[in-house]
Amino acid sequence: MTTAPPGPRTTGEPSDDAELAEFGYRPELKRTLGNFHTFAAGISYISILTGTFQLFYFGYASGGPAYWWSWPLVFAGQFMVALCFAELAARYPVAGSIYNWAKKVGNPHVGWLAGWMMLLASVVSIAAVALAYQLTLPQISSFFQFVGDGTGTYDVATNAVLLAGVLILFTTLVNAFGVKLMARINTAGVFLELIATVVLIVLLAVNVVRGPEVVTETAGTGSGQSFGYLGAFLVASLASAYVMYGFDTAASLGEESLDPSRNAPRAIIRAIVASFVLGGLILLLALMSVSSLRGEKLSTDGLQYVVLDVLGPTAGKAMLWCVLIAVTVCALAVHTAAIRLAFAMARDNNLPGSARLAKVSPRFGTPVLPTVIIGVLALAILVVNIRQPQIFTVVTSIGIIMIYIAYLLVTGPMLVARLRGRWQPAEGKFSLGRWGLPVNLLAVLWGGFMTVNLIWPRAAVYNAAAPYHWYLRWGAVLFVGAIALGGFAYYWFVQRHRTGVLAEHAAVTSPDTAVHKEVSP
Repeated sequence: MTTAPPGPRTTGEPSDDAELAEFGYRPELKRTLGNFHTFAAGISYISILTGTFQLFYFGYASGGPAYWWSWPLVFAGQFMVALCFAELAARYPVAGSIYNWAKKVGNPHVGWLAGWMMLLASVVSIAAVALAYQLTLPQISSFFQFVGDGTGTYDVATNAVLLAGVLILFTTLVNAFGVKLMARINTAGVFLELIATVVLIVLLAVNVVRGPEVVTETAGTGSGQSFGYLGAFLVASLASAYVMYGFDTAASLGEESLDPSRNAPRAIIRAIVASFVLGGLILLLALMSVSSLRGEKLSTDGLQYVVLDVLGPTAGKAMLWCVLIAVTVCALAVHTAAIRLAFAMARDNNLPGSARLAKVSPRFGTPVLPTVIIGVLALAILVVNIRQPQIFTVVTSIGIIMIYIAYLLVTGPMLVARLRGRWQPAEGKFSLGRWGLPVNLLAVLWGGFMTVNLIWPRAAVYNAAAPYHWYLRWGAVLFVGAIALGGFAYYWFVQRHRTGVLAEHAAVTSPDTAVHKEVSP
């Protein structure tokens, strides 16, 4: 029996790596991230200013001011999921959190499918987040509308791809140069975002012109809907569902964090609670302070319009620059999480070319090849949708659906494990105790309900503008279905015969361990 050579390390206690040994991995990534770094990773992925500013226009147009109630609704459901994830993070704080959690509480097939869905969803999410540049930069100055004047059918979508491409190039370069640079930029960005968020809340609060009863107004959005306002509200809830996910990122950086089994659960809970409180106040005060609720731009330009309307051009544009910083660190965090997931799957020989994808650069201490490939794939998604007028909602919706499914592939098997008495929380660390079963059950029910709601083939979401085609309206069902079924079949017929920790990443190699060298496809 031989021990694999140690990987590069800096600081950290031996107990930090105990969970890695349980998975059969040797420590390779450098532990340099502290408590605030992990919190920053989670909250920058959620990104209060990115999500609220990117899809407020859609929520308002679909449900009127009363769409605000979707914010606490989505929080309540996602908080159940976050609590389950916090318990998992205390037990298994390893890279590729969703993938490894599903593998442990379920089985290798479930783990691979969860990782597959989450990895593709993360790539789509990078593209979706990067598109937020278009919703902000042209509002600051028309100079940033490089394609046409913004009135042409495809001006906005094409310009959005151009701006998003610049951002994705930036996140690719930063992540390629290592976690330290990423953490510094991300932490500074989150710090500025939190300050800007509090300042924005105060400025909106001192400019209110109506009371909180504004959230009872529907603006007639329920007319013509099959279920009245409920139908409109369910569509509008997409705007809130887009914001409150990604809190698992704090755990996905567990192999690069100090004392991750204690810090990651706290970071997950703090990130989603802070996002709920601050984001909810921004949305409420925006509705209370905007000069008129009848303005057409509320349904087209969204919160960007509200900020300029309430604060004026100078202060308003200064705030939009802060939004731009938030979008940048959000895209950076999503890209970072996707890289760790790809690394985790490749380490188990679960991706084509795994040995190369799982290679950690000795100079930068990060997997460089997945960084570049993920960036290229995100750019490809944008190029495919370059002439799609509804590029924002279509790309965003598909990404969210796959993430909700990936989350279900964790909370579902975890519920089964609880019912069978196979789930044991980490001793002396975060645990739901007797509340574990009801919280887990609610998390599964919520995930199933919201997945159906998001994927439902509504014209308002997937084909609201001409040209009208059935395959556009059913695009999300077809795309997500093909990804899920194709992934399931690929694992069953091909991948399951190759799965196993690559020898160069294994803690111990012996004939008795499930360790394999890469098998060429």
